[in-house]
Amino acid sequence: MNTAKEMLLLSQEDLLSANCLDFKAAVEVCRQALVAYSEGDVIAPEKVSVIFDERTQDRINCLPAGFRSSKTYGMKWISVFPENPRERGIQNVGALSLLSSMENGNPLALMDSTMLSGLRTAAMSALAARYLAQARPRSLAFVGAGVQARMHFLAMTEEFPSISQCAVASRTSATEREFARQMSARRPGVDIVPANGDYEAAVRDADIVVTAISGQERILQPGWISQGAFYAHVGGLEDDYGVPRKAAKIVCDSWAGVKHRSQTISRMYHEGLLRDSDIHADLHEIVIGSKPGRERDDEFIYYNGVGLPFIDVAIARWAMERARVKGLGQKFTLQERCLFE
Repeated sequence: MNTAKEMLLLSQEDLLSANCLDFKAAVEVCRQALVAYSEGDVIAPEKVSVIFDERTQDRINCLPAGFRSSKTYGMKWISVFPENPRERGIQNVGALSLLSSMENGNPLALMDSTMLSGLRTAAMSALAARYLAQARPRSLAFVGAGVQARMHFLAMTEEFPSISQCAVASRTSATEREFARQMSARRPGVDIVPANGDYEAAVRDADIVVTAISGQERILQPGWISQGAFYAHVGGLEDDYGVPRKAAKIVCDSWAGVKHRSQTISRMYHEGLLRDSDIHADLHEIVIGSKPGRERDDEFIYYNGVGLPFIDVAIARWAMERARVKGLGQKFTLQERCLFE
């Protein structure tokens, strides 16, 4: 009997070498995973989220899921400490993904998934925008200039080559300028304008608005948003209650997952200001066509993604296969033989 156990260890650099920072491919992985979920292929137990500080929303989440068709089960272990950049000078998000075989239970891979987590979030927003934004958006606006804003910039400009203008507002002019410097090098055809901390000036009249901040502040105001805009809400409390009230449609990646969290619309639900019937759809319903996406140019549509564990597992499996094909990563022997063999 062969009792040796091996798994593949993949670093962020391995995944980058495997060209996993591929937004077009990642959006398609997300789309296929939502279709698989609609067809009953997904095993999706409840995720576990433990919040250590209600004020800062410091937390560690365990997100398990699996796919029957690929016989792959896995989990993402992710820490989110919003104050890390300011207070400790380190990243606010760190993640690992573990994949196992549903055929024999053996582990397949363990990988750094901090980059993959950002990729997944931005890819899901871009997929939502495919169905919910105007057909040829020209302008993009960001509240926040960190990693998630940059991921969203790359995902949205990949999804919509029509975007030619981008405004970015952050706490400091330095972070705005760094955003503009880095993203201009990747998308030279997009005119990126730092807003010098003026959130309203950045957002006003933009076709697509993304808020991606680490704090818990009601920054975005309803009067700043044009009637036909698409808004991707990425973090926690980022907008005034008037913003979802203004929306013609509110769409979530999963309302069942969002409603018990601490996002703007979650808080409104807990306070009795939002009902289940106020949510237009979950994104998978729009992807498979059971509910409509954008129906008019003048609809303001609000999208809130909280993160779906099965999307993380789908992204991790796709990344693992890309790395395997290129011979990347390190094979790690967990055991050479059974203990009493």
